[in-house]
Amino acid sequence: MHGHGHSHEAPPLDPAQRRRVRAILAAVTIPLLFATLIGLIWLWPRGESPIGTLPIRADGAELATAEITSIQGDEIRGLLTSGMGEGTEVPIQVPVEILMSGLGVGDSIQVIFTEDAMGTGSPYVFYDFERGPPIALLALAYLAVVALVARWRGLAAVLGLFASLAVTAVFILPAIMAGAPQLPVVIVGSSAMMFLAVYLAHGVSIRTTTALLGTYAGLLITAVLGYLAIGSANLTGAQSDMGLVISTVFPEISLRDLLLCGLIIAGLGALNDVTITQASAVWELHAVNPTLPRRRLWSGGMRIGRDHIASTVYTLAFAYVGTALPMLLVASLIDRSFLEFLTASEIAEEIVRTLVSSIGLILAIPITTALAALLVPSPDDAHAPRAAASPASPPPAVAPDDAHAPPAAASPASPPPAVEPPERYRSVWDAIETEEEWER
Repeated sequence: MHGHGHSHEAPPLDPAQRRRVRAILAAVTIPLLFATLIGLIWLWPRGESPIGTLPIRADGAELATAEITSIQGDEIRGLLTSGMGEGTEVPIQVPVEILMSGLGVGDSIQVIFTEDAMGTGSPYVFYDFERGPPIALLALAYLAVVALVARWRGLAAVLGLFASLAVTAVFILPAIMAGAPQLPVVIVGSSAMMFLAVYLAHGVSIRTTTALLGTYAGLLITAVLGYLAIGSANLTGAQSDMGLVISTVFPEISLRDLLLCGLIIAGLGALNDVTITQASAVWELHAVNPTLPRRRLWSGGMRIGRDHIASTVYTLAFAYVGTALPMLLVASLIDRSFLEFLTASEIAEEIVRTLVSSIGLILAIPITTALAALLVPSPDDAHAPRAAASPASPPPAVAPDDAHAPPAAASPASPPPAVEPPERYRSVWDAIETEEEWER
């Protein structure tokens, strides 16, 4: 995703304008919030959760930690740091692929002790690496960088991220495992995630609510287009190893619906990014020049949006290629034409996921820009009521002997004074004017 700095100081609106905009947004957002809450209550998993019900080791086996002390060929020894025999150096069975992938002396690993294997001389078998400390350090570094660069706004965004992940952990996953309809669960969960992420990260304001509605529009487009694309391409999600495992453990789960659910969730972060950017762009342009008509606000916002589209076209594609790189390596080994390679089930799933998410992302940009431009007060709304009600310009004093003089004709040669943008917006305004001249 892209990083953007968004100013959230709303342009000055008079009370009537602010009430009008808030009423419009509340009329749409509050029903969405209530629908999300009702959906959470209706679909909330009840009863015992299946999460954590599969044991990671057989009966009689124990999990311990060890530190590698020596590697001589395929003979690996380690010092037990927990569990039975703590402080003892023992031989450890390690798979060849793990040994060849970078296992070194001093590495902390997890081992499984099986008492029945005592007769073999190697009852300790490699299970996994001990990754807690390095991941904790990386997380602390991440928080420090966010706090240093984005300060409280960045930390609020991290809080929104954690809250969104909590929705996935306590609602989406248990509900799907409990047999609830997958698509409604993911749509309701995604809605809750959007409310939490947008409002915790960016605060409750007119522009963030506009961005939220744009995100909903992009989510709806992604869901509908994904449903049509998965059905027309006959993608099942059942031809991967993970699909086979899921169909065995949860036979009631539709793998095709699960594929669509993953597609919807995958695009949420990028959708939130572009909609916040577009809503902020329109309001900032309005702050630069409050006399701009809505058409000019929309066109100015879309100039920024087109640059965003140009970058997001490859953002999602690169992200999916990176995550699917091992699968691409294996799929490339098969002797087949390039077209057959692209239409193979495992490759076609990634292509459809990328194209559908990108289309939803791109269409969310003009939709959000249009919503923001419609909600921004027009020049007549912004100035006419104020001019009529403003007491700051009293009529000129008239001398008694001029009481019957005809009024002076209004001069048509006096144009309204040019609106100069505030200093902090001057570079933005100059860039837009320069681009308009270049396009003409």
